[in-house]
Amino acid sequence: MLQAFNPTVLVLAAGHGRRFAQSGGSTHKLEAMLGDATVLERVLRSVIASGLPYHVVRPVGAVSPEMDGMGHSIARGVAATADAEGWLVLPGDLPLVRPQSLMAVAQSLASHAVVVPQCGDQQGHPVGFDRTCREALLQLEGDTGAGAIVRSHRQAGTAHSLQLNDPGIAIDIDTCEDLARVQALLVSGYFAQEASDGKR
Repeated sequence: MLQAFNPTVLVLAAGHGRRFAQSGGSTHKLEAMLGDATVLERVLRSVIASGLPYHVVRPVGAVSPEMDGMGHSIARGVAATADAEGWLVLPGDLPLVRPQSLMAVAQSLASHAVVVPQCGDQQGHPVGFDRTCREALLQLEGDTGAGAIVRSHRQAGTAHSLQLNDPGIAIDIDTCEDLARVQALLVSGYFAQEASDGKR
């Protein structure tokens, strides 16, 4: 019997969310309400429902903006979970991502060094990295994310593009307009119907 492969989901929740504030937001974007829960709570619901271990990367206090950039956030998350079997990098502002998508990336990561989910021609999150990427992830800085690591593995033929039927992997909240658009999708029941269709 094959042993389950359980990479850790790194939920990135340390960013400043300046674009949301500039668009008129009165709270941090991750604390903005979507129905009965905040943006971050909705993300965490999906993560918990996936059954995968997870770690939330939160702000570290009064530091330079660069220290809360995506690169530093990923590095801090990997350092805090150094014994993980791998990592799924998930920004905390994707409230529509499905648990099944997290599970699919995790399963694919068992046989690929890097897994990049896509819905149609849109690339999304979480992006998966196995343990061979640990040192490179720990070296990340600023707000550049892990794009260079993904490109390196694409060139080496060790990155896998995973097609998913989940638009939520690419719908993030950057502005108040984004929040309103996602709220409208939830009210319409569009994503509930999509999820139901995907199980058939």
